[in-house]
Amino acid sequence: MTTFHMSVQLATATSSIRLFLHVIGATIWVGGQLVFAALVPVLKAKDATLPKLVAKQFNKIAWPAFGLLLLTGFWNLATLPKDLPSSYHAAVGIKMSVVTLSGVAAYLHARAKSTKGMALWGAASGLAAISATYVGVLLAG
Repeated sequence: MTTFHMSVQLATATSSIRLFLHVIGATIWVGGQLVFAALVPVLKAKDATLPKLVAKQFNKIAWPAFGLLLLTGFWNLATLPKDLPSSYHAAVGIKMSVVTLSGVAAYLHARAKSTKGMALWGAASGLAAISATYVGVLLAG
């Protein structure tokens, strides 16, 4: 039988607030996209204009959440120790890239004129957001 012991300590107030705000932003941005994608077929079946109306309302909270993610993401970067391995820096670069892709793709999705363009950019934004979430978990250790 193997015994496992790990030294665990609570985060400081500032660190916990920073992480809490980052998680709230991600919950709205990533989770909201997934929920909205699942609702689109039901909304369309009820009334073809509903998805656009719901998207406009969702954007009132989604874009501020994305801004919160960016703000807390840079705040997280500012608190990193200087002696991290290059693999950690590479993962940070990947996360920054997929976060940027998610935002740009969401912007293009909102401005797309065709159903195909909306689907392509919506899927790209959602997949990039999910990818950023996974890389964020990797970075958290």
